[in-house]
Amino acid sequence: MKSVYFELPWRPGVLLTLGGLAAMVLLGLVAAHRMESVGHVVTGMNNHIVWGLPHVFAVFLIVAASGALNAASLASVFGQTAFKPLARLSGVLALCLLAGGLAVLVLDLGRPERLVVAMTNYNFRSIFAWNVFLYTGFFAVVAAYLLTMMDRRLDRHTRLAGWAAFLWRLLLTTGTGSIFGFLLAREAYHSALLAPTFIAYSFVYGTAFFSLLLLVLRAGGFELAPPALCARLGRLLAVFIGVALYFVALFHLTQLYVAPRREVERFLLLEGGVYTALFWLGQIGLGGVLPLLLLLRERFARRAGTLALASLLALGGGLVQMYVTLIAGQAYPLRLFPGFSVSGSFEDGKVHAYAPSWPELLLGLGGVALALLILVLAMKFLRLLPDRLEGLED
Repeated sequence: MKSVYFELPWRPGVLLTLGGLAAMVLLGLVAAHRMESVGHVVTGMNNHIVWGLPHVFAVFLIVAASGALNAASLASVFGQTAFKPLARLSGVLALCLLAGGLAVLVLDLGRPERLVVAMTNYNFRSIFAWNVFLYTGFFAVVAAYLLTMMDRRLDRHTRLAGWAAFLWRLLLTTGTGSIFGFLLAREAYHSALLAPTFIAYSFVYGTAFFSLLLLVLRAGGFELAPPALCARLGRLLAVFIGVALYFVALFHLTQLYVAPRREVERFLLLEGGVYTALFWLGQIGLGGVLPLLLLLRERFARRAGTLALASLLALGGGLVQMYVTLIAGQAYPLRLFPGFSVSGSFEDGKVHAYAPSWPELLLGLGGVALALLILVLAMKFLRLLPDRLEGLED
């Protein structure tokens, strides 16, 4: 028997959630307006660190959007029927996260009204131009995928659309990671390994977001996260965290093997102060090792609380990972003349300071709130929630 889908009913908790998210979005717009009208002088950014905390949130949400399709891909591409009833919700979550990330990106860059120029004039030697097509293409491909799942007349095309969405999500995350991997001037970035590292982390973020969504719906009275599904999601999350940690280790070992890169690695891993602490304690410890230990404990594997805590830790570690990747990579000084000591009035050769400001934080949180606001509205007006889950026997 096929699942019957229904809309999220109006409840006091739903209205309160919508109100809180709308207020957070409004605060984000106020912060963006202040940054636009007064200038980026109100932020912690400067001539050396031009991508600040809003970019951390934006890239985090964009990468998470790719991973949010995990459940849909497992159903359509890998034949895991247990996830088929959740595929619609998975696809909509992916679109919402991408919308939130791109909203922060546009508002943080300055002159958002000139977005039309960026979308009609392309320099195809720039990885940024390629990503415009990857982002818009993701919306189109996933929307078509959702249409095949929601229209019975198109049901026979679901598997083909699922494959297209799966391959496009890999392209999307590869393009996002390549933004940094192609930057030759930044020694902390320039590496082809950033693309697969971002793909691995997208699986972590997306699974964590999706798991938390199901657990929140479960707390609201919808039985969408039974113990068997929690166990499966926990195992998936543990595998993805392990793969992400592997690629992080491989990336840094590769950098250490190249003699000119050892100085930047010493900075990131040993002498970077707050960045080193964030890397070891936040990204590796709280965001990697600790949730992995929680999920590998057999007696805790089926508990919703374990999955919720591990997902929150993974997302928190993900934000730290993006912060270290983006900010620390810019804080380390450019090597204008390798082998020589450089100094000047422009602070050449010095580690650059950066302290996020409240407008930056509010804009980033506003993007997260926008993604969740769109998601709640989508669940209210579209039939995304299944009445039953099948095929979950362990």
